[in-house]
Amino acid sequence: MPAFATYPSLSGKSVVVSGGASGIGAEMVRAFAAQGSRVGFLDFDEAGSQKLAEELTRDGARVVHQFCDLRDIGATQAAIATLAEANGPATVLVNNAARDDRHGYESVTPDYFDERIATNLKHMFFAIQAVAPGMIAAGGGAIVNMGSNSWWEAGGGMPVYTTAKAAVHGMTRSFARDLGPHRIRVNTVVPGWIMTERQKELWVTDAAIDKHRDRQCLKDLIDPVYVARMVLFLASDDAAMCTANNYMVEAGSI
Repeated sequence: MPAFATYPSLSGKSVVVSGGASGIGAEMVRAFAAQGSRVGFLDFDEAGSQKLAEELTRDGARVVHQFCDLRDIGATQAAIATLAEANGPATVLVNNAARDDRHGYESVTPDYFDERIATNLKHMFFAIQAVAPGMIAAGGGAIVNMGSNSWWEAGGGMPVYTTAKAAVHGMTRSFARDLGPHRIRVNTVVPGWIMTERQKELWVTDAAIDKHRDRQCLKDLIDPVYVARMVLFLASDDAAMCTANNYMVEAGSI
């Protein structure tokens, strides 16, 4: 594993991560905790959340979590408020939570469409709405929204997911403009195919990996840690002049 950077500006920062119990989100929680941030995360995997929080707090980190179904906007904003009581108002928000469940366009109903948008997009907007007043009062902040290169690659088999992820980019740029006067930066991180346990269990096969390697300029498979490192940079003062943009972590696969 490479020797990674330390960002002094993240020490003591109040950070909120959605979908932090597993996968890329858990790697982000670990990465911020290692920087000395006060980390709060949201997830509806209560057991996984408790396990991660206990692991990190045993090591001396300041990590708390809240159970939350992010499709319930009232509950989401209430959970963010509870995290603020524990850690102080967030000056870093990572809108990470999403699910790339496969589906054919033929079977999509209006109810399914609405549920997928609620799962992959809607909560991001209202999480930003919830943290913005605290960031404005603090004189600035950083928001990182997780996109996906699936729609850049014209990927098929999950059209509502890719629709939601494409919309994330427009949301990022609009909020960057509206919040910029308050010194709040808003960016999108765009992962490629990241080798989380979920991906390995559901979709990784030798044939799929071989095909994907052919698309990447770099042939190594992408560990979640590399997404977390990009998020750390964008949250830190090192990225003070970075906003309204996309930051790719996909080994050159577009």
